[in-house]
Amino acid sequence: MKTLKIKIIDIYIIRKFLGTFFFCLLLILTIAVVFDFAEKIDNFMEKSAPWKAVVFDYYLNFIPYFATLFAPLFVFISVIFFTSRMAVNTEIIAILNSGMSFRRMLWPYFLSATVIAIFIFLLTNFVIPQANLKRMDFEDKYYRPQTRRVPVENIHRQVFRNILIYIESYNPVYMRGRNFTIEKFNDDGKLVSKLSATTVTWDSTLSKWIALSYTIRNISGNEEEIIKGNRIDTALTITPGDFSRGPGYVNTMTHRELEDYIDLLRLQGSEELKLFLIEKHRRYANSFTVFILTLIGVSLSSKKIRGGIGMNIGIGLALSFSYILFLQFASQFSLKGNLGPMLAMWIPNILYAVIALVLYKLAPK
Repeated sequence: MKTLKIKIIDIYIIRKFLGTFFFCLLLILTIAVVFDFAEKIDNFMEKSAPWKAVVFDYYLNFIPYFATLFAPLFVFISVIFFTSRMAVNTEIIAILNSGMSFRRMLWPYFLSATVIAIFIFLLTNFVIPQANLKRMDFEDKYYRPQTRRVPVENIHRQVFRNILIYIESYNPVYMRGRNFTIEKFNDDGKLVSKLSATTVTWDSTLSKWIALSYTIRNISGNEEEIIKGNRIDTALTITPGDFSRGPGYVNTMTHRELEDYIDLLRLQGSEELKLFLIEKHRRYANSFTVFILTLIGVSLSSKKIRGGIGMNIGIGLALSFSYILFLQFASQFSLKGNLGPMLAMWIPNILYAVIALVLYKLAPK
């Protein structure tokens, strides 16, 4: 443990790492805000968006979202940049010649990476979801049509064990569905009860779904009972928000909300389950990416090469962009294929961890 004691050189590397990272992040965030504002200013003025809302509801919540989205990339660029400069200035050679091993030199790098990984994880799971909700509400009101108000068709859900519902068409504006059925099966998979209604509507005062012009068929062996009526309350585990949520809704859930909603989707047998599982595993994998890209960055840039810093940055950018591209492909393989969400999100990390170990073995010791 004595070898891991913080030394002056460790503090020097940590300051270089974190200082370069936050400077690069601040620089790109400033550029992103300027370009985003230039693109959307006409929409803001056309919709008469208050400048207070533009600053506090939109950009104040846009910045943390954008920061965590590209944080792993800028970790990589930061490590490549300042480590290459250290190599060019022969600082790496001096550190290794002083008796410090290359493995020991990685210690301050991974300490810094841990700080950034925790920073990303906490923001992604606890801060950004609420920020995204405010940002998306602002966009719906002042920038684009309300995408979460699109009618939904052919809804199939499992709401309880052995209980399935179907809605042919649901209108989120009026919170009303057409051609609604509830089917109840026994443990052998045989239908024991079916409720059919021409219309189902959400009663916000009772927080219940109301079936109108309904027919109930109760089946017991060879006997069948038919009950008809004008109105009946239901006790479903779904709300109008479950039918009108856009794809971006997954980014508005905190860690606890995401876990609870995944459990609910499993109960309902929803086709959306994969999307939310991908988001869950992506949040863990994205934080762990920082360590892999840090090791790749140090291994690549710790050697003084003829091409200088530009060569190292070029190689680093190629690797980082290929990683981001691979990550997008992996999520699609899960959504549209048979690849499990957890495996899909961790395959890029596994592959690039192997690349990191190979580069570590080839790095100058």
